[in-house]
Formats: sequence, C-alpha cells, structure tokens
Amino acid sequence: MIEFVNLDLAELWQGTQETLILTGVSLFFTVLLGLPLGVLLFWSSSPQLQGHKGLYRVLSLVVNVLRSLPFIILLIVMIPLTVWLIGTSIGVEGAIPPLVAAAVPFFARLVENVLRDLDKGIIEACQAMGAQRWQILWLALLPEALPGLLAAVTVTAISLVGYSAMSGVIGGGGLGDLAVRYGYQRFQTDVMVVTVFILIVLVQVLQWAGDKAVAHFTRK
Repeated sequence: MIEFVNLDLAELWQGTQETLILTGVSLFFTVLLGLPLGVLLFWSSSPQLQGHKGLYRVLSLVVNVLRSLPFIILLIVMIPLTVWLIGTSIGVEGAIPPLVAAAVPFFARLVENVLRDLDKGIIEACQAMGAQRWQILWLALLPEALPGLLAAVTVTAISLVGYSAMSGVIGGGGLGDLAVRYGYQRFQTDVMVVTVFILIVLVQVLQWAGDKAVAHFTRK
C-alpha cells in the first residue's frame, strides 16, 4: 500500500507551474513556426495552387527526419544548440528549444493534413473570383480550417505535456523532473503516483478545452 509521506506540496505546486509554463511557451512558438510551415507544405504539394514539388520534397524530408528522432535523443543532441541559444541546457529555459523542435514538424504535418481535407471547391471558387494564392491560403482556407486547426493545437498541446515530462531526464524542470529525482532515483513511489495523476488531469483539461473550442467554431 502506498503511503503519501514524501510529498512536498510546495514542490508539487512549483513543478505543476513549470509544466504549465513549458507547455504554454512551447505551444506558442510551435504554432508560430509550425503554422506557416504547414501552410507551405500544403501549398508546395498542391497542383491547384501551382505548388513547387522540389520545395515540397525538401521540406517533407526535413520534417520527416525531425519527426523520426525520439524525443529523448533530440534532448541530448540539441544540448550544444540549446546552450548557445539560451545559455543553459537545464531548467525550464533549457527544455523549451528541444520541445519546440520536436513539436513544430508534428504540428506542421497536422496543419497540412487539415488543409488537404478541405473541399477543393473552395480553391476553385476563389480562383474564379481572381484571388491570389496568398489570399486563398490565408483568407479562405485557414478560416475554413479553423476547427481542424484547433483540434491540431489540442493534440500538439497534449503531446507537449508528455514531452515536458520526459525533459525531466536532463533536469528540464516541471513534474517530470520531480518524478525522476524523487519517484525514480529515490524510489519514492508516492511522489511518482501524484505527479502522474497531475499530468493525467492536465491532459484531460486540455482535451476538454480543445473539444469545447472545436465545437464552438464548427459550422453546423
């Protein structure tokens, strides 16, 4: 039977805050970088928009390479780059660059697939009215794809919660760091159980909020 004798509520609260910061900041930069990349992937592969197949092959290769790297390996590989960018590879700040690097190609693919699933008649109607390609992409397709994009953001945010927990292996802060330092290294099972429970609650809240946003913006 598990006895909850090793819990430090102050540390748990700090770890929860750090996990929220890691997820929120990483999600912001992921959307900021991943949305244009996903739109570029869709445009370059679209015959209707006179895309560029060569550009698509290059972008697709880069995205696939980044997505194929396990996150734990990406954490280690990016340590020199993270130190150069941030000045440290540990703590909350040190975990953000690898989190963004892992999530951007994932989110970009989701954006590309959401745009691919839209009715092709939207592009034809815009072209018939003389719209330019950037207008079709940013003023017609993206607003139409908003529910799907919100669902993609939700999936990415949940993935980032999991990634942020794994960053605890290199001292990335948050609940993952608590789970590694106390739950694993010191065999304090009660700390491990509570951190996992909090992570589950965070995922459930994110999924609920995402579903509500998608339902609100979906056209009936």
